[in-house]
Amino acid sequence: MSSHPSPRSVADLFSAEGRLVAIPRRVGRREALLAHLAETLFESGRVYREPEVNEALKSVHEDYPALRRYLVVGGFLARTKDGAAYHRQRTAPVTGGAAPAVA
Repeated sequence: MSSHPSPRSVADLFSAEGRLVAIPRRVGRREALLAHLAETLFESGRVYREPEVNEALKSVHEDYPALRRYLVVGGFLARTKDGAAYHRQRTAPVTGGAAPAVA
């Protein structure tokens, strides 16, 4: 089995209505999902307030706090120390890890 999930595997995580069926437990599959969400929901170079991040994530799954946390911890989104503002990272780490806080 490949360590890089195919784009189809990400599509398989969504219902016909475009809602995320479940947040994957497997790290590789979850990271593929997070990369997809970061690219499709958040514009590069734009700063988002936390309510905007929440609304974007609510559009795909009810557990938006978990998705937000995974995006930050995985390095897909960076947030200010006070948690008020977020922005998409240019590149996400290949392996999981804590993302540095942005001042």
